[in-house]
Amino acid sequence: MGCIIALFPPELMDRIDRRHLLRTALAAGTAALLPATGRASWAAVESAARGQKVFFNAWGGSERTNAYLQWVASELAARHRITLEHVKISDTAEAVRRIRSEKQAGRATGSIDMVWINGENFLTLKKEGLLFGPFAEQLPHYRWVDTQGKPTTRIDFSEPVEGMEAPWGMAQFTFFADRQRLARPPRSMAALLEFARSQPGRITYPRPPNFHGTTFLKQALLETTPDRAALYQPFTAAAMERATAPLWSYLDALRPQLWRGGRQFPQNAAAVRQMMADGELSIALTFNPNEAANEIAAKRLPATVYSWQNEKGAVGNTHFLAIPVNASASAAAQVAIDFMLSPLAQARKADIAVWGDPTVLAVSQLPAVERERFASRPMAGQLEETVPVLLEPHGSWVDPLEREWLKRHGT
Repeated sequence: MGCIIALFPPELMDRIDRRHLLRTALAAGTAALLPATGRASWAAVESAARGQKVFFNAWGGSERTNAYLQWVASELAARHRITLEHVKISDTAEAVRRIRSEKQAGRATGSIDMVWINGENFLTLKKEGLLFGPFAEQLPHYRWVDTQGKPTTRIDFSEPVEGMEAPWGMAQFTFFADRQRLARPPRSMAALLEFARSQPGRITYPRPPNFHGTTFLKQALLETTPDRAALYQPFTAAAMERATAPLWSYLDALRPQLWRGGRQFPQNAAAVRQMMADGELSIALTFNPNEAANEIAAKRLPATVYSWQNEKGAVGNTHFLAIPVNASASAAAQVAIDFMLSPLAQARKADIAVWGDPTVLAVSQLPAVERERFASRPMAGQLEETVPVLLEPHGSWVDPLEREWLKRHGT
């Protein structure tokens, strides 16, 4: 996607606490964290990691993602004698609850060694002291992370990361449609409402708390509220009442124009995509800008499908990898995450034919031989124009926003 411009309130950048660079920590019975200058210490981490088994809790709802993780597991076994077991979950909150309950039960080592995470789940684990670290910025391959061009690699839903999770991939809210049915896309939430009024029943969005549905709400919120600043501070009821009033007015106007009159909502974005492919809907949505291209490459969508983002900006974030504080294999988890940050693993993940998940690395800064891994020709369905990233609201807003939507539109 090239250079990403993030629309960050300046005060957020001041909240990044660099004191984490001075911290050290030791996970129970495992290798020490890698100091910023310690090659020998990293060798010790790699040595301790050999023979360990990592239980990696990650969403298991995508065949592409699952296949990619099988490749990662095979590489880790061959390179480091690490066994990576993908524990498939449907909701990261499941893992958060388990980490919390095992810690409260006094278990010195838990059942989760690594977790795919961001947003409100990261905020919960960080606030409750349930994360191992800081470790991320001491990983050898972290030096290639594009922290300048992709600032959400250090700020997760307006919460400073402080080395407690490692960036893994980029996401930005994106729409796609078949050009044969929709020649000119609506490129704002206001234009989407006008399209819905002209074509009743032809659009919808997943039912929150499905994260695609919640992201649709956040995109509408950011485009309708007159005061975004409040969204980047911890939630308060008074701030929510003020900031979300235009959102509820927008959704009230949109609902009767939706698929099935807004009386029913699909469970996930995959269902929306299939209804678009079948011609039942005009527009699908995703948080992976390369999804349409990936589906075209897999021959599940026609080559006439194209992608776009709202012209003044689209909600975007980074998704991360973290290690629980009571992980039994924190050394192997660090080695696994470092491999998953390598140009080899990041390029494979970014490949449209494999997954199409945008890289967190600064590709232009890589050595020439590593840059070559990312070289590819444009493919049908890829974005033709990138737009600024709209920063996610603070993670504490997610649950209240979903609860209010369920109260107003969930029945």
